[in-house]
Amino acid sequence: MTVSRFTPEGAAAPDLSAATQVFDRLLDNIETVVVGKRDVARLVLAAFACRGHVLLEDVPGTAKTILARAIAASLQDAVSARIQCTPDLQPTDVTGLSVWDPQTRRFEFRPGPVFANVLLVDEINRALPKAQSALLEAMAEQQVTADGVTRSLPDPFLLIATENPIEQEGTFPLPEAQLDRFFLRTSLGYPTAEEEVQILDAQLREHPVSRLKPVVSREDVVHLFAAVNEVYVDPLLKRWTVDLVRATRELDLVDLGASVRGSLALERAARAWALAVGREYVVPDDIELLFAPVLGHRLILAPDVLVDERVGGEDVQQRIWEACLERAPRPGPEWQPATAPAG
Repeated sequence: MTVSRFTPEGAAAPDLSAATQVFDRLLDNIETVVVGKRDVARLVLAAFACRGHVLLEDVPGTAKTILARAIAASLQDAVSARIQCTPDLQPTDVTGLSVWDPQTRRFEFRPGPVFANVLLVDEINRALPKAQSALLEAMAEQQVTADGVTRSLPDPFLLIATENPIEQEGTFPLPEAQLDRFFLRTSLGYPTAEEEVQILDAQLREHPVSRLKPVVSREDVVHLFAAVNEVYVDPLLKRWTVDLVRATRELDLVDLGASVRGSLALERAARAWALAVGREYVVPDDIELLFAPVLGHRLILAPDVLVDERVGGEDVQQRIWEACLERAPRPGPEWQPATAPAG
């Protein structure tokens, strides 16, 4: 087993192969209901392993809700909740509120749906900004302050928000501060024809998500969180990560680049992804793969580029990646995976 230099002296490092098996069990379970989207599910689980939150941006009917339900059903004793965002949603509908109890003659707090292990916030951009802001403290600090009292949220806590990028009427764009709280943004996309036939067969009598059983215990989740910290990242790759993020602040394509939070998220995401695919060290391909999902939503694009993104977002993200790569070239032959410390 590889032991990272980040393991405290005298402490036993987590078994990274066991953590990879946790990923595999979750992915196998989720794939029984979310067909053909293993890489996207792996990406969402990588965010979960980093205690991050996910924004799923896709058209209706692409299994965004089912993915969130499948993750919750795969975790032992996990509580899941859903918030359907509408313009009349109030902050107290999210956090909860104190209600007068005539029997005890005192106010008692009734927790809102945010007090869950896996929270699905459906169509988040349909909620008014004041309702959206009720989620900021929960996402950043895993706690909620209501009626002057701060209450901790359950652990683990994963928030998955969805939004429809096509239909914009009656929506309220997420402010930059809230977008920055999301660990990554991704989409599911449509299945292939063969996968769609498989979905028809699977849902002939009932939806298979109702038959999902937990495959991961709380102890497994704690082990997964710890294992991410033990994945090795070569100093050259750390510096490349920082240089890429700093490059976003210098592009003509971008009005405001990613903050330090972007560097932290990209490095941690690379660790989790490496662990998810069965590696104990990060390689440059991990960073390249995660660049757009982790940083894309954190960038404020120049006005003319913003128009292009609405027409074809993938092309814009590729242009940004290539421009960053010019300023922060990929590590050369001096970097090798073998530089990971031997066990």
